[in-house]
Formats: sequence, C-alpha cells, structure tokens
Amino acid sequence: MEYVRITSIEDPLFSKLHNLMKEVFPPEEVLEFDLWKEPLEDPDIRVFVAVHEDEVVGATEYRYYKDWNIAMTDFTIIGKPGLSIGRFLAQNRLKDLQNLAKENGNQLFGMFAEIYDPYQVENYEFGGVKPMDPYVRREVLSHLGYKRLDLSYVHPSWENNGEAVSGLDLCFMPMDESVTELPASLVADFLTTYYSVLSAKPQEWVKMIEDIRSRETIALLPL
Repeated sequence: MEYVRITSIEDPLFSKLHNLMKEVFPPEEVLEFDLWKEPLEDPDIRVFVAVHEDEVVGATEYRYYKDWNIAMTDFTIIGKPGLSIGRFLAQNRLKDLQNLAKENGNQLFGMFAEIYDPYQVENYEFGGVKPMDPYVRREVLSHLGYKRLDLSYVHPSWENNGEAVSGLDLCFMPMDESVTELPASLVADFLTTYYSVLSAKPQEWVKMIEDIRSRETIALLPL
C-alpha cells in the first residue's frame, strides 16, 4: 500500500477520492469538487490517500499549525475492511506531522479532530462501510488517545448555507498524556481560523465561540 499526497484536482486519484468521500460522508460534510482546487494547492493542507492495487481505499486530510504547534485531522476514510487501512493512515500521518513539528523546532503538542457522537445521532450510515461505523471509530480514536473537550459543540456546514451541524464532539489528542486541559483562547483562536473559509456562520457557532472565550481553560474528558 502506498501513502500518496494529492495536490491538484486534476490528479486522477482525486476523482476517486471525491467519489469515496461522497459514498461515506453526509452531504453537508463534503466540499464540492471544484472548491477543492485551492485547498489542495495550499501547502499547509495535506491530503493523502492510501492506494492499493491502483484504487483509493482510504484517505486522510490534516494540517499543521506552526504558531500553535498543533495539528487538525480534517477527516479519515477507511474504504475497505481487512487491509489495516486505519493503522496505515494513522501511522503515516503521525510520522509526517512529527517531521513537520521537528522542522519547526518543536515536538508536536497534539491534534484536534471532530468525532461523530452516535449516542446523539443514530442514523449515520457512512456508505455501509463497517470500519467507518461511528461506534467503531469512536472507540478506535479513544484508543489512539483522543479526549473530548468539555463543551457543547457545533460547526458551520461545509455547504456554507449558514446551518449549524451538531452530533459531533471536538476532541484533542495530546502527545503528553498528562495534559488534562487546554487554554480556552487556543481553542477559540483555532476554530475561528479553521472555519474562516466559510462566510456563512450560524448563530449557534458564534455563541459557542463567545462562550469559549469567556473561559480560561477547557477540560479534556474521556471519549
């Protein structure tokens, strides 16, 4: 299996990746094909696919923020069972991020991720791919070390229609397991930067950011 970076919508692998995203994710979580042009060309956004026998069987998108020495996992897709795709992606992603942090003169502090909460919403299908089952994914990410932030979380829809998307937790995987909280300012600044690409912000999200900024720290709780 190969770990291949995609940097253009003209790459034939991207068409396969986009089709895979539409198969496994809800529509409001998938950016339109043409809108991927700038993100893929952005050197700070890293989109990698797992290629097995010329097919895209998995993928992950993430980014490293030098100023905060943290990363964000945008998504992880496991397209087929029985190939250890999840472990393959997680190991290669972490190795890449650790190298980026090292180039920045640091050791990676940790990584954010939005994680579906099937205990809130039970109708996530994810294309019928069993490894993508939200109960399975939640437990796997807990095993990796992710913890949920102590807040009621929503995010703006990627359809940029001003709708608030709920049913997820904002989580963080500290590289140092003794870390039990995050500065609230870091969380607010990160989310504001991360969603700056979307112009239509729901009022629920704006209020959430205000609430975060009113706090000193945010606890990391078991996932």
